[in-house]
Amino acid sequence: MTELRNVEADLRRFRLRLLVVGLVMLLAFGLVATRLYILQVVRHDAYAERAETNRTAVVPIVPNRGDILDRNGVVLATNYKAYTLEITPSRAKPLEETIDAVSQVVEITPRDRKRFKRLMDDSRNFESLPIRMRLSDEEVARFAAQRYRFPGVEIKARLFRTYPLGEVGSHVIGYIGRINQAEKERLEDSDDDANYRGTDYIGKLGIESSYERMLHGTTGVEQMETSAGGHAVRKLASHPATPGDSVRLSLDINLQKLVEDLYGERRGALVALDPRNGEVLAFVSKPTYNPNLFVEGIDQETWDELNTSIAKPLLNRAIRGTYPPGSTYKPFMGLAALETGKRTPSAVVMDGGSWTFGGHTFRSGHALGPVDLKRAITLSSNVYFYQLANDMGVNAIHDFMKPLGFGQVTGIDIPGELRGVLPSTEWKRKAYKRPEQQRWYAGETISLGIGQGYNNFTMLQIAQAAAILTNNGVRHTPHFVKAHKSPAAQEFIDIPQPPGEDLGYKQEHMDVVRRGMVGVTQEGTSRRVFAGAPYISGGKTGTAQAITIGQKGRYNAAKLAEYQRDHSLYLGFAPADNPQIVVISIVENAGFGAAAAAPLVRRVMDYWLAGIYPSEQDIAAVQRGQAGPPIGTPRTVSEMAISPPTIAP
Repeated sequence: MTELRNVEADLRRFRLRLLVVGLVMLLAFGLVATRLYILQVVRHDAYAERAETNRTAVVPIVPNRGDILDRNGVVLATNYKAYTLEITPSRAKPLEETIDAVSQVVEITPRDRKRFKRLMDDSRNFESLPIRMRLSDEEVARFAAQRYRFPGVEIKARLFRTYPLGEVGSHVIGYIGRINQAEKERLEDSDDDANYRGTDYIGKLGIESSYERMLHGTTGVEQMETSAGGHAVRKLASHPATPGDSVRLSLDINLQKLVEDLYGERRGALVALDPRNGEVLAFVSKPTYNPNLFVEGIDQETWDELNTSIAKPLLNRAIRGTYPPGSTYKPFMGLAALETGKRTPSAVVMDGGSWTFGGHTFRSGHALGPVDLKRAITLSSNVYFYQLANDMGVNAIHDFMKPLGFGQVTGIDIPGELRGVLPSTEWKRKAYKRPEQQRWYAGETISLGIGQGYNNFTMLQIAQAAAILTNNGVRHTPHFVKAHKSPAAQEFIDIPQPPGEDLGYKQEHMDVVRRGMVGVTQEGTSRRVFAGAPYISGGKTGTAQAITIGQKGRYNAAKLAEYQRDHSLYLGFAPADNPQIVVISIVENAGFGAAAAAPLVRRVMDYWLAGIYPSEQDIAAVQRGQAGPPIGTPRTVSEMAISPPTIAP
């Protein structure tokens, strides 16, 4: 009986255990079923997308960058395809040993290594960086055969920017360079981030920078099926890139090259504008540089040479060099005199060769006798403009010159423009810290009248002011880009420019000033240089101090270092009765304006208005600063036209 009860008790325990095990198994299967439901139903879409991502890769397609052309269709910037040898630092370990081993297969120079190291400093460790550019077909084949030895090293086909004319016009065109870390962060914070995926380069200076969005284009994408090893198997989908627009400049690159040749080894700047619409015809800064050096990444030695040179080839003197305008300021002072009522055209001042104010004698070179405004401009009377500046006062001068663009940003369509200095009592209070320095002294106003003192302007500002004067008081914004063309378009489309602004000057006042400037070329300081010109022009020579000479001191170029000597300036326009071009030129430390700067302007006007290209003999004379009217047998503009690769308009 007792045994029977024990068996029943054991049976109950077994059944209980069986029930517990069954419940546990049921719970386990329930959990598995629930998990399967979540995976297969609830999170199906997410895991399907992840699975698709694991077998596919989205590859950005970098667009072709748009070309830059001059007004005649000459290509100034374009692209070519080439192979590069690239290393991803995070995958190529140890890096130095990898580079050494690769160099046994493909030549890698010390310059290549230095450039690669600099790129590493500006990039992230997982990015592919070029260590060799423009591999030959033989080098590509040689490396491809041994690629398995070098994880993290690969050959890529890339588009490269090229500037066919090298140094010519480089300060206008600018250049592209590899995107640095600061630019990456700026792009990541902008709406353009997606459009720069896969892009390594961006416009740094000039047109390349200011028209970056237009030139860059739109990045495309390819969806590729990949193997387990990450290798592309087939293309699943594609959205092609849209190439950037090409832009056409107002610049005449043939004229640009001529002017750069005329400067030779001298330093300076020249700006030529069409006063009727603000188009820039020539825009020279000398010395210049080769933008192709920057595309592949400039080496440190070359960078140091460019950046530390006393000649400052990277300085765009036309918009970042500021200089006293010298006597080229006098026509605008004359216009101010008439517009403000401080002088009439017939008012006469006695020029005795000097003028004394407050115990200081301001020299004028030589006595001219009685001069009215026209004669004061033609013969460049300092005494006339000393007295005028004193009568007007610094603030009245400032207020009149400001709308003409002096000391202002003109708004030209390349970056980096400086304001210069258009002095006023308020400017001086802000510019200096000590109270005794902030005070404006009456004697400081006198030298402003002849373009000296605190006056410091860019050549572009002087050119714009001259364009206003010769365009009957209508101001246009200087600009380079005339038109653009998308890849699908057949023709260039003009880019609208803001309408001209009439500053309201009286025509008779502008006519008096312009007649005075015409007198400069007919009987004044530039009559020899413009002798025999097939047009009548107006102009004004200028000599601007590079250093201040005391009242009791006398300027003696022979006793000064070259960089301390006066600058040579010339401002001109032509034809006199219907101006189509204004030109301002400065030759640094070259002395009298008629000797160095005026011959440059004469050749520009001959080119533009008469189709005359100077002889080699004449170019050499201009380069030496020993030119007057042209010499030798001139050539025609058409026969000297530059003809690198062009694209159809």
